[in-house]
Amino acid sequence: MADLILENLRKSFGSEEVIHGIDMSVSSGEFCVFVGPSGCGKSTLLRMIAGLEDITGGEVRIDGKTVNHIPAAQRGLAMVFQSYALYPHMSVRQNMSFGLENLRMTRPEIAGRVDEAARMLQIEALLERKPGQLSGGQRQRVAIGRAVVREPTIFLFDEPLSNLDAELRVTMRAEIADLHSRLGNTMIYVTHDQVEAMTMADKIAVLRDGIMEQFGAPLELFNLPQNRFVAGFIGSPSMNFLAGEVRAGQVALKNGAMLPLDGRFMVSEGQTIELGIRAGDLTLGSGQGVDVEISSVEQLGAESYLYCRSTLGEQITLHESGQTRARRGEKVSLRIDPDSMHLFDLQSGRSCRTG
Repeated sequence: MADLILENLRKSFGSEEVIHGIDMSVSSGEFCVFVGPSGCGKSTLLRMIAGLEDITGGEVRIDGKTVNHIPAAQRGLAMVFQSYALYPHMSVRQNMSFGLENLRMTRPEIAGRVDEAARMLQIEALLERKPGQLSGGQRQRVAIGRAVVREPTIFLFDEPLSNLDAELRVTMRAEIADLHSRLGNTMIYVTHDQVEAMTMADKIAVLRDGIMEQFGAPLELFNLPQNRFVAGFIGSPSMNFLAGEVRAGQVALKNGAMLPLDGRFMVSEGQTIELGIRAGDLTLGSGQGVDVEISSVEQLGAESYLYCRSTLGEQITLHESGQTRARRGEKVSLRIDPDSMHLFDLQSGRSCRTG
């Protein structure tokens, strides 16, 4: 296990800077997820930690030691790639053993490590097969096993589940989380799927255009997003946003609704804002809220989603537990819970919440 510290980390390709001064501290044994849309820099950041990309500026420190100029093979890390990167002509056992053979380990020690990792990942029966004889999920287990046998200080995962179908991704998420619980190693995991991030992470780094927008525990990001981007990215379905302004000590939405303000928010008279409200904090019924027409309904049995459009054209999603009688084309009112609302400055996108 090891601590990981990134200090003012920067990366440029020619004159274009793609990682803009990222600071982050991951404690020993934590599971940290880098999440963000495609092209935000999360895989580049992971490769810089691994030593597969040169660092333009700043420092990567592992257990207090700066590793900027230490080759990837000497950093004590192990990486699991999206593409599995297995040797097709080698058996599963040979794939898992190969890196240890290069380290000049004895055959009994190699065999012991491989057998233990195979038992842990439930792939003992696959050890003599070739990668071409395995399913996608089995190949991913082998790729993870190849990392486990190295007994690294830090595991690095680069979108390891993106090639799997939805059901298998859920299964593998649970297996990786269980692996982390058993091994206790520091793990850094890259994904574009915020549901993966929320369900697996101790800490999440939300990235956009090479900038870290927020870093913290999953529920901290969900409950206290620091800006509109994080609010809209974290949580499924995405947060709803309604335009308005501060008027007479209240939030005046453009549709005419007035909502009370309290000491949670620091705003000024006339300030243009966006009100954010999650789908589960809306309810059907008249009162402080917004009039909408239902565009579509998803009935999932135990829960329902109403996809609506306001009279101003704003897209709004409502989540209800259980089943609903609402129907497409129906015009209804959605009540907003003022205690659950978020406010964001329209110009900067920053949260107006105090503290």
